[in-house]
Amino acid sequence: MGRRPWKCYRFTKNKPYPKSRFCRGVPESKIRLYELGNKKAQIQEFPLCVHLISDEREQLSSESIEAARVACNKYLMNRLGKDLFHLRVRVHPFHVIRINKMLSCAGADRLQSGMRGAFGKPIGRASRVNRLQVLFSVRSKINKTFDLIEALRRAKYKFPGKQKIFVSAFWGFSNISRKNFQKLQKVENSKGQKLIYNDGAYFKTRKNFKNFKKLVIR
Repeated sequence: MGRRPWKCYRFTKNKPYPKSRFCRGVPESKIRLYELGNKKAQIQEFPLCVHLISDEREQLSSESIEAARVACNKYLMNRLGKDLFHLRVRVHPFHVIRINKMLSCAGADRLQSGMRGAFGKPIGRASRVNRLQVLFSVRSKINKTFDLIEALRRAKYKFPGKQKIFVSAFWGFSNISRKNFQKLQKVENSKGQKLIYNDGAYFKTRKNFKNFKKLVIR
């Protein structure tokens, strides 16, 4: 028996049903990687960030998330190469999908009990997403904006429902705007130490800096 069409599971209803000691025998998620490209790039290297955002409250299967990841990564690898982008999958499939298998052979009514005890067995996983929740994020150089938008546009076709693509005003994956981030990079204390320093795709701030809140204006 094949998998049921996703229209049976697309809409969010009832409570979340995660894997637990009460819910056993759950298939593994189909998503192989959550970070691709140059994930060790320092925060200064990639100022641009583009997001793929859900425009509906729905459930996305782990198969569709993996298909979108492959499509997006393939386009970026061909256009930019693996060193000029950092792709991050922002949703995780924790919700378990169930199916109540029904026989369709002759005399099936004698072998099964219809809708009695129809809770179902686990057959897959899905992510529950809300409206305006980020699905994918990609960071790169400023002159690669249209390539990132096209890659995420191709990924959109793997999902049900509506999605939107947003070009972020923030620097990379941080929560500080590009204009203010450039200002903060120049700020130093009396010892010549900079206010912010690298922490991979993010940054850290040194303690005991005066007027830090005045410097950071989002």
